[in-house]
Amino acid sequence: MTPQMHLYVLASGSKGNAAVVEGPEGSVLVDCGISRKMLRERADEAGCDLSRVEAILLTHEHSDHTKGLRVVCNHFDGPVFTTAGTAGGRRNLSELSFTLVNHDATLELCGMRIQAFPTAHDVNDPMGFRFETRGRTQTEDDGVLDAIGWATDTGHLTDQALDALYGCRILGIESNHDPRMLAKGPYPAYLKARISSSYGHLSNEQAAEAVPHLVTRDTETVVALHLSQENNRPSLAVRALAQALGAEAANTTFTEARTPDGMLTICAGAQDAPLVVW
Repeated sequence: MTPQMHLYVLASGSKGNAAVVEGPEGSVLVDCGISRKMLRERADEAGCDLSRVEAILLTHEHSDHTKGLRVVCNHFDGPVFTTAGTAGGRRNLSELSFTLVNHDATLELCGMRIQAFPTAHDVNDPMGFRFETRGRTQTEDDGVLDAIGWATDTGHLTDQALDALYGCRILGIESNHDPRMLAKGPYPAYLKARISSSYGHLSNEQAAEAVPHLVTRDTETVVALHLSQENNRPSLAVRALAQALGAEAANTTFTEARTPDGMLTICAGAQDAPLVVW
């Protein structure tokens, strides 16, 4: 499969989230939970050209996905797509202009077909995305040429999510917490219950249970997303996914893994440094 898209995870975690999906004809920004200054710094570090961003997609209204949005929108003329539930979910979003879509909308942007799907989080109407490019020439049958899946902040994977995430070349999936660390950690009981609920966040084990049903021979990279700094470690998330997919450690810290045939890589997005997946 010839890559048609690239993924830049500029920040991923409980303190701020932002990613850029670069397509054949431009890019889209997914969430903006970091400052404009940090967004630009991380993009420069990753070699991501923010001038190519033509639209913003907002998954939900929590501040770690939206707190940089107001300032960024002051310097951005393109559409910001989200659901009506998300747009009305926080007072600080009420003054922004959104293009409202349903959580199962299909968009055509930047040479990509973007399929939204509902996620399961304790907010008004959250969503994830499948990005894909399709053949449109006489030698191509209009089939999928490339696909990226993006699912974070979800306590379980909906049926629509499972369908949308299947067979992506790059699969970004939440692997938020290690259940043992969460149970023994400093969070109050109500917060532990919220995180581990079916409308909270996927654990390492839940992500690991899902990926064998989503990964196909077309999948080249699985990225663990939205890792909790208090209740997880990159090595724990990667190890869990690696065991589920028959992969082995690719470095001494087990922050990257690879299947024996070298066809599939497993890694983790970070809160403090960008990750680039081509």
